[in-house]
Amino acid sequence: MAPPRLALNLFWRTFALLALLLAAGVLAWQQTFKALEAEPRALDTAQQLAGLVNLSRIALENSDPINRVATVKSLSRSEAVQVEVAEAGDQWQAFDTTPFAQRLNRELVGRLGPQTVVARSLNGVPGLWVRFAIGEDHFWLQTSPVPLQVTLSTNWWWLLIALVASLLGAAAIARLINQPLRELSIAAGRIREGEYDSRLDESTLTSEIREVNMGFNRMARELAKMEEDRSVMLAGISHDLRTPLARLRLEVEMSVSDEQARHYMALDIDQLDAIINKFMDYARPSDMQQESLELAELVEREAMAFRDPQQIRIQVNVPEGLKVWGDSTELARVLLNLFENARRYGHGPDEPALVDVSASIQGSWVQLQVRDHGPGVPPDKLSKLTTPFFRGDAARTAATGAGLGLAIVEKSLQRMGGQLALGNAPDGGFQSLVRLKKATG
Repeated sequence: MAPPRLALNLFWRTFALLALLLAAGVLAWQQTFKALEAEPRALDTAQQLAGLVNLSRIALENSDPINRVATVKSLSRSEAVQVEVAEAGDQWQAFDTTPFAQRLNRELVGRLGPQTVVARSLNGVPGLWVRFAIGEDHFWLQTSPVPLQVTLSTNWWWLLIALVASLLGAAAIARLINQPLRELSIAAGRIREGEYDSRLDESTLTSEIREVNMGFNRMARELAKMEEDRSVMLAGISHDLRTPLARLRLEVEMSVSDEQARHYMALDIDQLDAIINKFMDYARPSDMQQESLELAELVEREAMAFRDPQQIRIQVNVPEGLKVWGDSTELARVLLNLFENARRYGHGPDEPALVDVSASIQGSWVQLQVRDHGPGVPPDKLSKLTTPFFRGDAARTAATGAGLGLAIVEKSLQRMGGQLALGNAPDGGFQSLVRLKKATG
């Protein structure tokens, strides 16, 4: 299955979610503070304006018509408050352009009466104008030379500091959550590579993590014991089988007089010995030492040991200087089994196997192709070729071998961090595609 185009590890996913949550929380609180601040400001401003209007109204109500004109002129000379007589042809614009202005307008109308008008300009003159009535007369009171603009200020420095602190807190929390899982992932990787002595901290304060670590350590101990028992068992089996085989071979060569019978009996013994070697190659743990390897040199060396014009002919086309990252012993084992598989099955009746070996660079990988010109493998059986003891067709069951060659190839590549793909070539034959990490040095 192809990996997703955008893959985030657990740390960055947790950090992104926490950062988004905290940032949204900070912005939500900032908007909440604004909303909570708007109501008191509107009420306070309305109370002050209503007080000025009422003072002006009292001053004008207590004056007779002649002195009222003088009072209006006196108020018009004030720097804080100016009063003008309302005319029938006055042009004004309502002061309701913002939620704050609408709230202030409603509050003033409620305090001063339904005939009150709040405007942001009068006859083209901007300002905060309030019209009120005294009997049949109407007056305009201006309290500000410009329309009142009450913007709820945002302290951007505070907001920036809050966001940065939230991001740092999210990073710290994500790291705290991710660290035990990261340690578990590293320990699991070491177990996969055969380091069974990997242990996790069992004294952590988090009970769930402590239980997981304790279970992992128990599993690692059991695996180490099983691996030790298996190694002892394999060594015993190999010794116990090879000793009678060597003795049997010696007895055959000394006691059987028929040369042809002796030859075939020796071949059977060699086949048994080869099968034992295959079992050991598949089952034994391998202490790898990964290094930069000259691919062309390694392929040519293994091909040279296999070239036999009567059985197999290998054509190598690997660029000089192409280097891969791997273990020389494991990679040699991979090539040996691929060539052996081609020698046995990649040819027609009474024909030598023709094998083409080529390599190409694909990004950070090197793809090595080993292709024969034989009959290939039925498509429905391709996925089973790396299954231990499986052979591609019924005719192969009589062939010499243990059915472990391609299983050994896949296991060796997994140890080196490589990949194996098996299939039939488009123009006939069977091909093995080996992907290895490209080495730069």
